[in-house]
Amino acid sequence: MFITFEGMDGSGKSTQAQLFGEHLRARYGAENIVVTREPGGTAIGEQIREILHNMRNQEMAPLAEFLLYNAARAQLVAQVIRPALEQGKVVVSDRFGDSTLVYQGYGRKLDLEMVRNVINYATGGLKPDLTFYIDVKIEEGLARRANGHSRGEELNRMDTQTREFYERVRAGYETLLCENPVRWIRIDGTRSIEQVQFDLQERLDAFALFPNH
Repeated sequence: MFITFEGMDGSGKSTQAQLFGEHLRARYGAENIVVTREPGGTAIGEQIREILHNMRNQEMAPLAEFLLYNAARAQLVAQVIRPALEQGKVVVSDRFGDSTLVYQGYGRKLDLEMVRNVINYATGGLKPDLTFYIDVKIEEGLARRANGHSRGEELNRMDTQTREFYERVRAGYETLLCENPVRWIRIDGTRSIEQVQFDLQERLDAFALFPNH
């Protein structure tokens, strides 16, 4: 099974994805669970992540940004995700193709059909079985990111976008949730970390990841 976490910057999805992965490892055995992230998850992907997030790269063109995300994704799918799924493992990923669709398609206003086609090509048509959308308002997400930066957390290039950009991204997420309500599960991300994680684990009980457990 392939499970992804999506959400606006500052939604807490990365924290929740890691905690969720730890829960699955404790429940089903570490050897059966793979936790990864985008961009990154491989040595090549992490190098691409550095390019994408580096504050010195403010001149990066939207199309170049889009292609770099998909280059990292193609490597991750080929090296990590597909092999794990073929071995019957559960893969949990912090972001996947939907992030590119909303951030570069809706946010950057790239042609949506082209964006979908390139994502499909990069992934070989692979789509998540289940996607958790950690939902917070734009204001809260930006405030959380600002607080994180004040505590020394990474400030990356994608944190410097305009309010209008984030409004388009949020609208993109809402569109995807409406288009595929079976795959997408909205989780209220405004609550405490523990409350959100409890909700995620409770939702998971509806799925038989490993029928023999």
